[in-house]
Parts: sequence; C-alpha cells; structure tokens
Amino acid sequence: MKFRTAGSAMLVTAALVLSGAPSAIAHDNRQDQKDLRRWAADTWTSFVAMTDEKTGLPADNIDGSLDPATRSGYTSPTNIGAYMWSTVSAEELGIISKREERRRLAQTLTTMSTVERHQPSGMFYNWYDEATGAKLTAFPNGDHVDPFLSTVDNGWFAAALMVVRTAEPSLRRQVDRLLAPMNFGAFYDANQFGGTKPGMMRGGFWAEPPAVATDPGTVAGTPVYFTKNHYDITDSEPRISTYLGIVRGQIPPAAYFATNRTFPASCDWSWLEQRPVGVTRTYEGQQVFEGAFTYRGMHIVPTWGGDMFEELMPDLLVPESTWAPKSWGVNHPLAVRAQIEHGLDEAGYGYWGFSPASDPFGTYNVYGVDAIGMNPDGYPSDHEATNVDAGYDGCRPATNPTPTFGDGVVTPHASFLALPYDQRAAMDNLRKIETTLHAYGKGGFYDAVAVRSNTQAKRYLSLDQGMVLGAIGNLLGHDVLHRSFGTRDVEKVLRPLIGQEEFGAGVIK
Repeated sequence: MKFRTAGSAMLVTAALVLSGAPSAIAHDNRQDQKDLRRWAADTWTSFVAMTDEKTGLPADNIDGSLDPATRSGYTSPTNIGAYMWSTVSAEELGIISKREERRRLAQTLTTMSTVERHQPSGMFYNWYDEATGAKLTAFPNGDHVDPFLSTVDNGWFAAALMVVRTAEPSLRRQVDRLLAPMNFGAFYDANQFGGTKPGMMRGGFWAEPPAVATDPGTVAGTPVYFTKNHYDITDSEPRISTYLGIVRGQIPPAAYFATNRTFPASCDWSWLEQRPVGVTRTYEGQQVFEGAFTYRGMHIVPTWGGDMFEELMPDLLVPESTWAPKSWGVNHPLAVRAQIEHGLDEAGYGYWGFSPASDPFGTYNVYGVDAIGMNPDGYPSDHEATNVDAGYDGCRPATNPTPTFGDGVVTPHASFLALPYDQRAAMDNLRKIETTLHAYGKGGFYDAVAVRSNTQAKRYLSLDQGMVLGAIGNLLGHDVLHRSFGTRDVEKVLRPLIGQEEFGAGVIK
C-alpha cells in the first residue's frame, strides 16, 4: 500500500513556536491565582451538591440551582472517578481539610465495595443509582438500560483509584480491594488480526444478551456479549484504558502501536474528513502510519471529533507531553492552538473551547472543531451543526470547504484543559465567559453556552466539573494528579513506551 507523505513541506516541532510541554502557572500572576482558586472553590460546591450524603456517590448532573432534588438519579464509574480525583485536588488546593478528604473518599470506596460488579472481570457496570448504589436497569425517566461493562468508564474509575492510592495511603487497602480484581484484558481482543499483530480494545461487553447485535465471547470462561466496535484510533480518551492494561501487565505494550493515528491515506478511506499526510515508522515491531490532518498552517494528529475532551483528558493524569515530547508534546499545544484559531478567527465567535457537553438547547451534544476530527459527519462547533467538508484530495471533491458558522457552543472545561498549553488565552476566554456572557453560578461555570444567542446550559456535570478541578489541581497543586497517578512504577512502564514515538504533527514552515 502506498502512503502519501508530507512531501517537501518542512515540519518544525511545536516547541519551537509554542509553549511546548506544560509548565506550572506563573506564580507571580496574583490575579490568575485568585481567579483560579475562586473558580475551584465554586466548582467544588457543585460536587458537594451533587454527592449523596449517605453513599458518597455523585450524581451525573445537577441543575444550576444546586437543589439536591434536581440530581440526575444516576451515575457512572467515570463520574465517581472524577469526584474522587476532584476530592484529592480540593484538599491539595486547601478547599477542604485532610480529614474531610479521607472521610469523603472512604465513604465512596465503602459504597463501591458493595455495588454489583461483573465478578469474572472485576469490572463495574455503566450506570448506578447514586442514592442507593443499585445497578440500574432503567433510567429515572423510564428508559430501559441494558447493563453494560464499558472500557472507558472502567478506565477512568481505575485511574482515579490509582490517584487515591498514592494521595491517601491510609485508604490503600480499600483501594486495592476494588482495583486488584479489575482485569483490562477482558476488553482486549488479542485475536482481532489473527495473531499477526497486537489487537485492540473493544468498546466493552454485556453480561446478558442486549437488544443490539453483538459478538459472543467469553471472559474468564464466562459467556459475554462484546460490542462489534474496537477502539481503533489512539487519539481519543479511551487510551487511558490502554495505558492501564499495559501498566498492569494485562495487555501487551505493543498494543499501544496497533491503533491508528489516522487511517491510511488512500481512496479506500476517502470517507474521512480529509486526506492525511505522513510517513510510516516502526515501534515495538509494529508499523505505524504517522498520519496528520492539515489545518491553518499546522499538521495535527486528529481525534475522532476534533474536541478538547478526547485530546486532553488523559493528559490530566498521565503527563503525556513530558513523557512523550515528540508526539503528545507536539500535538497537544497544536490542538489547543487550532481550537483558539477556529473560535476567534475562522468562525469568528469571539470565544473558543469545543468539547462534548450539555446542550444549551437540549440535554447533551457533541461539539468540536470539525476540520481536525476524523468523523466525516463532524463534531460541529455551533448549534446549527455546520458541517465542514474540504473533500479528500484526489478521491472526492469538497462540498462545503468555507462554511458560515452560526451560534457557537463553547464549554468552559475545554479552556481549563488547555491551561497548561496557553494560560493567557485560556484565562482571557474564561473571564469573558464569566463576565460578558455571565455563564456562571453558585457551582462555578455552567456547563456550556451558545455565545451568539447567549443561551446557557445551566447545569453542572460531574465529568466536566472533574476536568475543571483536575486541571486547577495540577496547575496550583504542584501537579497533584500527575504525581499521584504517574508513580515511579507507572513511569517505568509508560514513559519509554510512549516516549519513543514521533508524530507527524508540527507547524508547516
């Protein structure tokens, strides 16, 4: 198969023109510190309101009024994990005492030791009642739930357990009783390629037959029903589960290189958002097409939706830019720059930060910078779902290369994730969201806002609030989540593995 390379365009690493790897916030900027601490304290207030007083489990979301009666009535392992690492951040920032941190974490861990889990794999189901800990078979609105074991949900929960294990050693035994049985090999399809190369992680499985098509299989000899999809790209947040499986010796390290950076640059793949450029390199015996998309003078390794969540959420826990300076250390700042340029220049919203969040006009929706996402239908940046289509060079023509964008929808958590890579731009953006759009309440920033109509999603989501507190905890709390997750044992396995790779990303000179 022939691959299209970057040709004569010369790439320079982002470190030469951008800030490169993240650095601690400038501690002489008193106003930044003051605002970040106020935002962190208010965000923590939303977690207190979301969390059931008896179980210590946070609701998935709560109304902007913070009335406990508006709690969602359901939660997930990801939400619970976000609450736990946010509790660690809150203590590190001085918002709560060490005693309160221990009490809250112990309460959550105790409840999680009693909830139903899939015993053969040690994994947790995707939805629980936050008030009782019961596994859900229906949502509060009556919609049916087929209890599912999610690769992503269990990844974030296990990662949070590792943070707690380091940050609060007094709870280590409780943590280990939950963490030790969790086998990420249950999600790994070793035979996906017939043994010719390492396999990939599946989306998850059901323990009972669901109402959708599945691939029958077994976990520890027990029948299960696997999703038909695999996580076949590296550049999205499911990579946290791959990291965990590798660190814990449950999947082979070479599996990190079995996934695609982009799909191949051939007409067989012309359904992609655009034709990638790049070269093929070999790591751990695996050939990897180091593909990238072209956007506004940059080559960027895309995520599926072109959103901040998929690009940067794993970076909250794994110091990817430091451990992998030629791959994530280049791509992360470029992805942030692309988001900024899209919002301020290309679309002209006056704001930026696009990521899945509450829909100001509904319940929940996906948002991103369409041009840097592989998804051909796009994660749009506006309420009108404007689709960008620049065509696929040599295979299919453009249908909408220079669209007019409508009511842009931004979410504050995207700017918080971007703080390590462009502090000034992120702080300016957040201050404008607060003071000009007034998209701020007792629990901190509302989850999202459509900026031209100033239509606000006056809700707080555990996951998104967890990204806010996690980001501030790292910046003002001496990299507390990086330190707690990225222990010597974890670094010894992951750093040399991901550090050897060189992405096809860079600034086109």
